[in-house]
Amino acid sequence: MILTARQLALATLDRQFLLERRRLDVAEAVRRVCALQAQTPASPYLALWNRVQDFVPEDLDAAFANRLIVKASLMRITLHTVHAEDYEPYRAAMLSTLRAARLYDRRFTATGLTHADADALLPALARFLARPRTGAEVQDEITGRFGEHAHRVWWALRTYAPTHHAPTGGPWSFTQPNAYLASSAAAEAGPQEAAAGVRRLLLAYLRAFGPASAQDFARFTLLTRPVITRALQELGDQLARVTGPGRAALFDLADATVPAEDTPAPPRLLPMWDSTLLAHGGPGRLVPEEYRPLVVRRNGDTLPCLLVDGQVAGVWRAGDDGLELTAFHRLGKAAWQGLTEEAERLSALLRDPAVYRRYGHWWDKGFPGVESTTVKG
Repeated sequence: MILTARQLALATLDRQFLLERRRLDVAEAVRRVCALQAQTPASPYLALWNRVQDFVPEDLDAAFANRLIVKASLMRITLHTVHAEDYEPYRAAMLSTLRAARLYDRRFTATGLTHADADALLPALARFLARPRTGAEVQDEITGRFGEHAHRVWWALRTYAPTHHAPTGGPWSFTQPNAYLASSAAAEAGPQEAAAGVRRLLLAYLRAFGPASAQDFARFTLLTRPVITRALQELGDQLARVTGPGRAALFDLADATVPAEDTPAPPRLLPMWDSTLLAHGGPGRLVPEEYRPLVVRRNGDTLPCLLVDGQVAGVWRAGDDGLELTAFHRLGKAAWQGLTEEAERLSALLRDPAVYRRYGHWWDKGFPGVESTTVKG
């Protein structure tokens, strides 16, 4: 059987609980979808609202506060929310990538310091971050050792050191300035721990986004091809080869299933940087190629999107008068009705009516929107 492009899209939607909201504990939901992009504090809340039936934001507040889930730099060297039990193996998988991204960057190399200089600070940093500290407090603490280079050393360490972002309050649990807290994860990961972490992350990725290719997993993580090839070989019979519409070899969990071609996909209002839009190579499964430059901007900003029948059909933003929905092509009456109902429910959830307001400049530059409507909360 050869899977169609639509079936691959439906598989992603199904595994991300975007075909049907599931009644799940928030921590278990985060585990099941692998990871939630968390570059902006509101996004994990909006992502779970799209996926969890009767989602209660206070449950996510509590999960962050109790460290059942954590926020840290992981895949693609960006902030993700993951289940606390997944953090250490995921970090072990990503550690070499996180280190290289910072310690080989000119912003660090220009200091003249060595990798060993930065690593030598890790034990003291763990002790200092036994309680939440701001970045400014960390820099002050290490200035005596690194002088004018303290801010660049901390810039590197905050990405690869075993640290979490600590909740600071506000409508979405995290506010500026960021606060950091030491993790119990090991400062270093040996080859065996790293390999085991990659295997665990790959299984979680396929469970959440498969079937997928090695290139897709590389896009999601920034891990290298040799590392991914080794993990695929080591997982052996746990994986199955799947035939898709393209040339790339696809892999999936051996017992996984894929929805039928005619499965309906309900409308959704995805948050910024939703993981479904960043989990595969090329334009992705949910973004028509002609819309990709509109949705994923040159600097990487991935805008809040409208999903119609499982495909991105436009963008949305919060305005003074409600949620503004802009479609890139004409939509039928049923699609607009479904989007409007979702927007009304989302408006009731928003703790901050100005969510994502700082990204409004993308709308100021204009969209080739064919239809637009504002839904009042």
